[in-house]
Amino acid sequence: MDSLPDAIVQYILSHFNNARDVAVCNCVSKRWKESLPYLKSLYFPRNSFDGYSGDDNPDVVVWKMLSTIARLEELVVYSPFTSSGLASWLSLVHSSLKYLELRMDNITDYQACVDSPSKLDCISAAKNLESLKLWGVLMANPPKWDVFKNLENLEIVGARLEDPALSAALKACPNLTNLVLLGCEGVRSFSVELPYLEQCKLDFYGLGNCSLSLNCPKIELLEVQGCSWIRVRETTCLRKLLIANNAGRVYMVDFGKLSALESLSMRGVQWCWDAISKMLEWSSEVKHLYMKVEFTGDLESLLPFPEVDFVEFFNSHPKLQKFDIHGAMFAALCQKNSLKNIEQSFVIPCLEEVVVQVRSPLNAEQKMSTLESLLKYGKNLKTMVIRILQMKSNHSSSDDFFDEICRLRYQKNMTTLCGLTHCPHLCASGKDEKNRGTSGGT
Repeated sequence: MDSLPDAIVQYILSHFNNARDVAVCNCVSKRWKESLPYLKSLYFPRNSFDGYSGDDNPDVVVWKMLSTIARLEELVVYSPFTSSGLASWLSLVHSSLKYLELRMDNITDYQACVDSPSKLDCISAAKNLESLKLWGVLMANPPKWDVFKNLENLEIVGARLEDPALSAALKACPNLTNLVLLGCEGVRSFSVELPYLEQCKLDFYGLGNCSLSLNCPKIELLEVQGCSWIRVRETTCLRKLLIANNAGRVYMVDFGKLSALESLSMRGVQWCWDAISKMLEWSSEVKHLYMKVEFTGDLESLLPFPEVDFVEFFNSHPKLQKFDIHGAMFAALCQKNSLKNIEQSFVIPCLEEVVVQVRSPLNAEQKMSTLESLLKYGKNLKTMVIRILQMKSNHSSSDDFFDEICRLRYQKNMTTLCGLTHCPHLCASGKDEKNRGTSGGT
């Protein structure tokens, strides 16, 4: 290193960002110490001050390190800090700082939230931020933020939020293109109006009864977990959509025509059938469809899916390339009359991959007919994965059903077409387990 020009040394050391490494470099030589002002990024891990025995408190140590840097662009702090410490740091680097990530650690500390200024309030000093990530946040009151004109990315993970506080925070970020709220609780009714938003991931923790209204004309990706009522006004650019509700029910969806949608995923324990049928109707151009909803029915009634006509379903989704069928949807396609309208001229033109999950040998004949129809009419089908899970029946029908599925591997020389994953319980009746085990794989 001694033979290198100063500019090269400065360039190399500027790529150090761990605070402990920077502190060590500071002690190596005067030349190295003089290169530290050129740092662009600084990261304080959770254990940055473990075993620290110096006279200055951690807030002051961070302040001193920041004071030596000319134009810091990225600051990541996972180690504990105070609101006064944060305010002092941002007073030094606010003009150049673009990326800020903080582990707040105040999700259960209501007093820290009402103190003035709070940690959230202090962030307003960094007016030129382009990306803000917060972990473990209590947002009971609206943060005292001015407008972040340059902020394009906002991520909040593990938070307790009140509706007015969250709405006020979003109003201060009018130019967001990416919004991520993960593991957030306390939200009841949430409205988003961001004209430039392109990607949005929302994960609300709790009873699964939130309501969401989204008015974002440029939205391309939307993932929503934990909402029962969902309304999205502008969908002309929406290409990927995931709706899940693992704790509650999906009662209402309002999207309009999803003409650009390529990937749709519907998950949860219970959806109202009206919501399911509307999503299937609006997503006629979809290329990848994932369905893992166990029941339909209103209110407390858990009901199976009604019968779904096989021909009508695939005719209304002519561009479908990959179809993941789990639970009730596969059962609905396997009803007695689902295959009654098939004609010889019928084809599934674009389907290339099917993933099917089977849990029961009941209605085995109808299920086999549906699987065979997928093979027969899917002219471009390349892969079929059949997952047999949690089938614990000791009845011989389980073995017969398993044997019928294995037979699909050899239809029309399709030895590589059907993959098969099975549960060990399936072999409980005592037939040749070795032969079955060799049928596994995808």
